[in-house]
Amino acid sequence: MNHIKNIAKELHNLGLDAMLVTSEPGEFYAMGFHGEGVALITSQECWYYTDSRYIEAANQEITGAHVDVLRSGQSYRQLVMSLVATHNVKKLGFEDEGMNVHQYKLWQEALPGVELVPASDLLTRLRMVKDEEELAVMREAQRITDEAFTEILNYVKPGVTESEIAARLTYIMASKGAQRNSFDPIVASGANGSKPHAVPGLSVIEKGQFVTMDFGCVVGGYCSDMTRTVAVGEPTDEMRLVYDTVLKAQLAGIAAAHGGVTGDVVHNTAAKVIADAGYGEYFGHGFGHSLGIEIHENPRFSPFWTQTIPSGATLSAEPGIYLPGKFGVRIEDVLWLTDEGCVDITASPKDLIIL
Repeated sequence: MNHIKNIAKELHNLGLDAMLVTSEPGEFYAMGFHGEGVALITSQECWYYTDSRYIEAANQEITGAHVDVLRSGQSYRQLVMSLVATHNVKKLGFEDEGMNVHQYKLWQEALPGVELVPASDLLTRLRMVKDEEELAVMREAQRITDEAFTEILNYVKPGVTESEIAARLTYIMASKGAQRNSFDPIVASGANGSKPHAVPGLSVIEKGQFVTMDFGCVVGGYCSDMTRTVAVGEPTDEMRLVYDTVLKAQLAGIAAAHGGVTGDVVHNTAAKVIADAGYGEYFGHGFGHSLGIEIHENPRFSPFWTQTIPSGATLSAEPGIYLPGKFGVRIEDVLWLTDEGCVDITASPKDLIIL
């Protein structure tokens, strides 16, 4: 899986002679390869340089590019400088969002006479829309994540710690073929659930608590992400009300999601449900974020995202209510947007589960 041609086609539209790819996510999007190196892409060709640790794998896995090794005494900047001179590159796009000031100065010094043009947006725009291959591996990652949720329900019980549940989730997903976790699993019980990004600890699960589990895995270099909140023992009336409110908000946001919608519209649709129920001050984050090669990408379902979101984008749908000192509830699925609406690629049930 690579997108070298997609990147090459965009160069003319931006007035670029070539694109320099230096970030790990950019490298993987361009060539479908996880390593350490740099790529230079022109409208006609692509060159990829890496060191001896990755060269064998790069030669085996990368297609559509000239692959070469960084030899002793060489630097990536020297190799790119030679290519730039040979191919008369005057305007070179670079990933400004993935490069610090020090790195930028080094590249600037190495490429005299070349205009370095900030061009992270080139890759960002392309990565927003998932093609069939990308969507297929994301569906597979989500399938594994759904199966892990089904299995973990047999393990969530009084006496088990948050950390034990997180470790078991990691094991289950790995045993089913996941390359790694999309992120460190979040497992939060009782009052810890009011922290949206709680870190699993030695808190022991008790009857009468909610347990929120937010987790995902990577397959084929692409992420899954889901959250479910379950009750251990009979929930209180307040717990049921909050859960039902979050679920209604999520369903409202999902119904509003489609290609061409702006992120703020979807977020505000869900937020209104929570506010109307009297919990508006307890929902402080966005309704969702894009994901793919990275777990957090753009675009977003956010009150600040007023741009339209293209069909083919994949975004999470994850409203929550967090009551400090009491509990929290979050429900999260992943949506694939179409012109007509969206497809929910998360299969796990969302009605309140009582263990």
